[in-house]
Amino acid sequence: MFRLIITRVFLGFATLFAVTLLIFAATEILPGDVASAVLGQGATPDTLAAFRIELGLDRPAYVRYLEWLTNALQGDLGVAMTNKREVLDTITPRLYNTLFLAGYAAAIAVPIAIILGITAAINEGKWIDRAANIVTLGAISVPEFFIAYILILVFATNLGWFPSLSTVYSDMGFWQKIHVVALPALTLTMLVMAHMLRMTRASVLAIMSQPYIEMAFLKGLPRKRVILHHALPNAAAPIISVVALNLAYLIVGVVVIEVVFVYPGVGQYMVDGVSKRDLPVIQACALVFGSAFVLLNTIADILAILVNPRLRHPR
Repeated sequence: MFRLIITRVFLGFATLFAVTLLIFAATEILPGDVASAVLGQGATPDTLAAFRIELGLDRPAYVRYLEWLTNALQGDLGVAMTNKREVLDTITPRLYNTLFLAGYAAAIAVPIAIILGITAAINEGKWIDRAANIVTLGAISVPEFFIAYILILVFATNLGWFPSLSTVYSDMGFWQKIHVVALPALTLTMLVMAHMLRMTRASVLAIMSQPYIEMAFLKGLPRKRVILHHALPNAAAPIISVVALNLAYLIVGVVVIEVVFVYPGVGQYMVDGVSKRDLPVIQACALVFGSAFVLLNTIADILAILVNPRLRHPR
């Protein structure tokens, strides 16, 4: 087991290294000229050349990559081209806002999805199972921005319960922030809860076809007891993987939601950086998203190893 955990950690670092290569390569192949995009069309050739030298664009790509990676490992994410501010100072409060939104949605979606998924598996073929399948399939099929606009129309425009723009400030109270961020959190909850519910149900039902589960039924144990005491412990590993994947989506996939609700998170910051061709901002935001995705999936792999009964009790 210990060897498997070390292997997963090593693979996590290797994946993160590959992510840094992809991030830098993607920013390198962006169309257009960075200097012209930042300085505008009115800049003279001499000014553009001097600015390219200032940005280090006259040096080879691998030199700039190694410098960027070394600085990032030391906590230096560079300086924004547009306002000359440290990217780390700007992205830190925005990262807190994104994590707050993701945690808000996860606190609602994860327990409800797991409980309903297990309930649907226990009542396979019954009305509650059919209703859960219909509702979750509908939620997965609808684009996230469409759900967001429907919620804004109903709860913000018509009912007036929540604001349509989720603008938060550093000195805003906790419960006030909960109220302001309710609509984007509800949008994310509907999306990830549907996926987690379906995968939890599928994982439990897949274990139900195993021979030891059939033996438990032959002994006369009720279906609820068989699922909770025999199937669920063995289905925990795929459920953990699904939960971690959706938690990663809550952090990485909030870009569209933050843009729709004008929420001051990392996703909104990245969109602004792309529109202004601010490479340090784009690279920093992509690195944050990539690191979060790799970290959560690595933790999920380790937890799946720890909760696997066949690995905890080897024969």
